[in-house]
Amino acid sequence: MEENIFLYYLSEDMTFFSNRVKSLFYKKNGEPRSGLVEFIKYVGPGLLVTVGFIDPGNWASNIAAGAQFGYKLLWVATLSTFMLIVLQHNVAHLGIVTGYCLSEAMMVYTPKWISIPVITSAMLAIVSTGVAEVLGGAIALNMLFHIPIKIGGLITVVLARILLFTNSYFRLERWIIIFVSLVGISFIYELYLAPVDWKSAAFSSVVPRMPEGAIVIVMSVLGAVVMPHNLFLHSEVIQSRQWNLEDEKVIKKQLHYEFSDTLFSMIVGFAINAAMIILAASTFHERGIEVNELSQAKALLEPILGQSAGIVFGVALLLIGIASSVTAGMAGGSVFAGFYSRPYNIKEWPSKVGVLIGVVFAAILIFFIKNPFDGLIYSQMFLSMQLPITMFAQIYLTSSKKVMGKYANSLPHKILLFVLVAIISYLNVLLLKDIFS
Repeated sequence: MEENIFLYYLSEDMTFFSNRVKSLFYKKNGEPRSGLVEFIKYVGPGLLVTVGFIDPGNWASNIAAGAQFGYKLLWVATLSTFMLIVLQHNVAHLGIVTGYCLSEAMMVYTPKWISIPVITSAMLAIVSTGVAEVLGGAIALNMLFHIPIKIGGLITVVLARILLFTNSYFRLERWIIIFVSLVGISFIYELYLAPVDWKSAAFSSVVPRMPEGAIVIVMSVLGAVVMPHNLFLHSEVIQSRQWNLEDEKVIKKQLHYEFSDTLFSMIVGFAINAAMIILAASTFHERGIEVNELSQAKALLEPILGQSAGIVFGVALLLIGIASSVTAGMAGGSVFAGFYSRPYNIKEWPSKVGVLIGVVFAAILIFFIKNPFDGLIYSQMFLSMQLPITMFAQIYLTSSKKVMGKYANSLPHKILLFVLVAIISYLNVLLLKDIFS
């Protein structure tokens, strides 16, 4: 009986999801919508979040997954992207309906003995994220110009700080969109050169398999896609259009376009992540080559796919390293400002301090990391372990009628969100068991 109830609600939720996708393209009378121009106006917040889950930590996790296990772990990218769409859509609603980011909402609606530990753990997660972003930029500079890793890390931090402290949000948004577009084009080019087994790739993207010894890589891929700092960031930047929260029609319109922006952006991110795994599987795994460094991946690509492939790989990594350092800094500013019940504003001291914590502490930590590739992998693994904490806080807030009013999560939404938390928590238990066994 309980199983039938669960299946009923899950079916209801999937029907809702399908109807929302259809509503992006068709009116109620079945006529096609002509709102493409309107949609383009709202693209931006979702792509900022996308940068966070195609960051250098993803590169390391995805390449390790493809090189060690071939196409077998592609399903993790599919599952984590579905989780991401649900979670980011949910937290964006919080920002639109309440006018608060996740950090602010926690300080307003939860007791301090809950909000302070959650926000503190989120700041630690952002520092961990920053380590991956700064390392990625440093590794790329080392690949392209032979700059030592530690100096490259400092250069990446300086570039990110300049972008964060001298640009308005909308100028940053345009830069990020350009960076994501160039990275996407880079991987299309790489896949064009690679001998891909598309049948195996398609099968593995939907059929879960857990090869022996894969749990650390699975959790690093999951933690690299569904990232705690992105939940805080999305709830903040979704408010950047300065929408009128008191106008019911405006709120509904923004909720509609937020979903289209989120869905489009997450699919773009999935395509890039899947491309990384496929590229590593088709070039390294097929030849039995083990990859322990991103710079090694560039060097190995050149004899297999040509020198241009290696250069494109390095340039794309540099672009995403800088861009993701910027978004990690913004997330740090948002979380820390929320601790003081204030919105992100780079001109105010709480946001500045949060930005500096996110990027400067990360720069300091890279001086103590002996193996950059392992540093990238384990930083993403830590994110997956913090994720359930942020998710529980988010579900509590978005399910509360006191917080969300009539836009609070429906019962099917609550069930789906708790199922996702359960899956991530279960995988974390497997990870801890593997670590201590």
